[in-house]
Order: sequence, then structure tokens, then C-alpha cells
Amino acid sequence: MSAAEQQPAGRRAAGARTALAIAGPLVTFAALVVLWDLATRVFDWPIWLVPKPLDVVDALWEARDLLPRQFWVTLVETLAGFGLAVAIGVPLAVAIAVSRFLERTLYPVLLALNAVPKIAIAPILILWMGFGYGPKIVVALLLCVFPIVIATASGLQSTPPELVELMRSLCATRRQIFLKVRFPAALPQVFVGLKVAISLAVIGAVIGEFVGSSEGLGWVIVNTNSNLNTPLAFGAMALLAAMSVALFYLLVFLERLLVPWARHEQR
Repeated sequence: MSAAEQQPAGRRAAGARTALAIAGPLVTFAALVVLWDLATRVFDWPIWLVPKPLDVVDALWEARDLLPRQFWVTLVETLAGFGLAVAIGVPLAVAIAVSRFLERTLYPVLLALNAVPKIAIAPILILWMGFGYGPKIVVALLLCVFPIVIATASGLQSTPPELVELMRSLCATRRQIFLKVRFPAALPQVFVGLKVAISLAVIGAVIGEFVGSSEGLGWVIVNTNSNLNTPLAFGAMALLAAMSVALFYLLVFLERLLVPWARHEQR
């Protein structure tokens, strides 16, 4: 086969892989919704216990004036907490990677903070910061900073030593070695931590809204449960799931854009 014939064939193969990657999750999701609907009909669960999928769709439509604002509030809290976690976690990871002393002193503190249940911290944060965005952002930060630090530090510490020796043989400075070798080599691990952290950021924002809030999707879930409006609670949870999936795949897209070599190494 000539090179001219191979290019269309390669494009068709890439298109088929893309279609399969999109169709697979959609088919799985549709199958789960069908199973959910069948289960509600077979077991005849009341709507206040487990609503049917169409009941959830109806509840979402009826609350179409309420939910966009609540979705936006939770999204802002999630992104703010995640952004702060990146801004704090990456420098901490760099400090841990370059200093054995800092590694020995900071790791125990991070482990202790990560071990404390965030649901126990949230009421104290509300007492300190009030019922605004602050406590939700801090809970999201506390939940997602640890995986960012661990993944980034692990990536920086696993730089191939032959690359470092090569740069040293070329009289590169420590700063040049870090910027041109160590950090780029660690980026695949960094994105692993970011992809884990983004879902935890959504959970952290919702935990803060559960404890004390007057807006956000977490507040919607608490409010609807107290009113036995289970279809709307399911709808709010579906929106949270959609938010988490969208943010995760946004990071996947950025990873493929910024770290294209990692994709080829995984094949």
C-alpha cells in the first residue's frame, strides 16, 4: 500500500476509534438507565423512594429556572477549590521532591490533614468563615490537594537518571534541568493527580453545601430530601455527575494537548 493510500486508511481508523470511544460510554449509560427503569417497574418502588428516569427528567424540567444558578454556584466552588489546590499542591510537591528534609517534615503533616474527615472540618469552617463560598472552597481544597502533591512529587522523583546525567554533562544548571527535564517528565504523573483531584473537588464542594448553605446543588439535595422530592434530588445528583465527568474529560483533553508523548508511551 502506498503512502497516499495509507493516509486515508489511517484517518478512517482514527475516526472509527473516536466513534467507538464516544459510543461506548453512551451505550453503557443508556443500558444503565434502562435497567434502572426496569427495576422500578419490577419492584414497584414508590416515587419518593426510587423515582423512574422519566420522573427525574420531569423534575429537572420543572426546576429549570432554579437549577442553572445552583449548578453554577457548585461549579465555581469546585473550580476555586481545585485551582487553589493546584497553586498550593504543585509548589509543595516541588519542595518535597528537591529536599529530603522537607519530605520528612511535610509528608506527616499532609497525611494527618488528609486523614481528618472533611465532614468534621466543614462545621468549624462555617463557624469561622460564615455561609458563603469560603468554607466550600476550603473543603474542596483540603480534599483534592493531597493527590496532587503525591502524584506530582512521585513524578518529579522518578525522572530517568540518564536524562539528568546527560543534562549535567552539558553543563546545565539545576533550574534548567528542572524546567527542561524533570518537570516535563513528571507531567503524566501530574495529570494523574489532577484527574483524581477534580472529582474530589466536586465532592468537597457538595460536602460544604450539605453542612451549611443556602445555594448550590448540595443544598438542593438536602432541601429536596427534607421535602421527599426524590426525583429532583436524583436530578441534582445527575447534574453533579455530569459536572464531574465534564471536568475530568476537560483535563484529559488538556493532557493530550500538553503531554502528547504520554499517549504514545501507553500504547
